[in-house]
Amino acid sequence: MTKLKARLTLTFCVILMNLIIASAQQTTESKQLRNDITQMDSLLFSAYNTQNLAAFTSMFTEDLEWFQDNGGLLTAKTVFATMEANFKQEHKLSRQLVTGSLEVHTIKNYGAIEIGSHTFRHMENGKEIVATFKFLMIWKKTDKGWKVSRVVSYDH
Repeated sequence: MTKLKARLTLTFCVILMNLIIASAQQTTESKQLRNDITQMDSLLFSAYNTQNLAAFTSMFTEDLEWFQDNGGLLTAKTVFATMEANFKQEHKLSRQLVTGSLEVHTIKNYGAIEIGSHTFRHMENGKEIVATFKFLMIWKKTDKGWKVSRVVSYDH
């Protein structure tokens, strides 16, 4: 083997090892991000399901924008007022993430995208109403932890 071939082989091996190491680090980071967002989703909707308005609202940024396919763009003020009114209703809503629907993607230097489907249940006139919808949430990593800055709720 010539010296040039040996150098090229060595260079190729070094590059390959760096790619393998980078891929392993990215996989670990992706798993950690998925775990973080899964936990935050659970906390957010635990607050929702228990009608804990203070805990629920604390998980959003002040400049929240909530896009609803059948309701348009809603501000944080509107969303929180609606939630407060809903929490006072007799027909208590509950939300459950659809198993296997969760996707989590990194947003460089910002946070993460969460995509999935969730099922809402409530009693109305003595009957249980169940509906499944799709959602996309943008999570911002802040000094105070993860906060939702944008929500897109669709397929109603």
